Amino acid sequence: MKKVLLASAALLAFGAAAHAQSSVTLFGRLDAGLEYMSGVPTGTGPNGAATGSTHRFRAESGDWGTSLWGLKGVEDLGGGNRAVFHLEGSFNTMNGQGPGNNGLFNRWATVGVENDKFGTFLLGRELFISNGVWDFDPFGQSNWSSASLVRGRNWPQSSNNISYQSPKAAGFDFYGQYALSNATSWNGNGSTAQGREAGAQITYTAPYFQVRGIYDEIRNPNDGTLGGAYVPVNKANGNGAYAYSREYTAMFNVFLGQFKLQGGYQAIRTAGMANLLPGQPSTLDHEWGGVTWQATPAAALIGAVYHVNGNNGAGNATIYSVGGSYNLSKRTLLDLQVATVRNSKSANYGLNANDAGTSAATDNPLVGRSQSGVYAGIQHSF
Repeated sequence: MKKVLLASAALLAFGAAAHAQSSVTLFGRLDAGLEYMSGVPTGTGPNGAATGSTHRFRAESGDWGTSLWGLKGVEDLGGGNRAVFHLEGSFNTMNGQGPGNNGLFNRWATVGVENDKFGTFLLGRELFISNGVWDFDPFGQSNWSSASLVRGRNWPQSSNNISYQSPKAAGFDFYGQYALSNATSWNGNGSTAQGREAGAQITYTAPYFQVRGIYDEIRNPNDGTLGGAYVPVNKANGNGAYAYSREYTAMFNVFLGQFKLQGGYQAIRTAGMANLLPGQPSTLDHEWGGVTWQATPAAALIGAVYHVNGNNGAGNATIYSVGGSYNLSKRTLLDLQVATVRNSKSANYGLNANDAGTSAATDNPLVGRSQSGVYAGIQHSF
């Protein structure tokens, strides 16, 4: 009888140890709020361009941060090695649609191996490496922030990825991504939905400051170029410099007690773009700066300025924004943001990361006009 009891106890202990070596975590975030915006385009004139402006008030999902849910898992393989996976999809809290873009896990779908000494290797779909801007944006890439004036260039996802994250050494760490086009032509030839994409990121972290440099490129899936032809400017589109280009980014964080100073500069460059119409840039220079004041452990106030300048008559634009958050708990916060974008006489950038164009469908303000908005919401993480 004693032998049976001892064997049972051993089996239970072994089962408990095996269970402790593997784990799966369900996580998510829900973001919802109310938004007011002025300078919203209306009407259809010559060449499809908007003819007037109005204002709107609407319920909105994801202004402060994308609503999402997912699964993460880890299994201990022994010898300091672990198998890991990450599945994550976005959705709209206002209508329940999603996960986004008809993809169950449109943000992350990776599997790989990690080791504390050697780093992490992953295969699959990930947020593109340019999303490394997030840590250095005063508004954390909210809907009205560092993605707006480059029309979403620095927050896409990327499929067919091979990525590596190094461990930290003397304050430095390295992250790299390489995404195959999966076409018969290495850079892309119109037979697949994605051209070749790649990037490298180096970060140095010290007690009082942090700096990061990123190089990345996104190739046009139609011909593998860093640019490619535009559709007519009045149509909704994300082509050219805003989608297919090289991007050079340098950013900093400075930690001063209750205050955090943040800033960044991005040079976006194309190659081989010809026959551009006026207002279609082949280069963009984008910079921002801001400060966060952690007034109390629960309350934070933020102020930031974002600016872009494009060549070939694309003009320039500046976003001025203030806002903040108040944590009701460790997982729930209230948020508020007030912002306005001021365009030069030839520019029509909006607060949102809209496609280029002048039609009402793009949601961009009229050329040379401003657009302003207020957003208040609640966010819960689990």
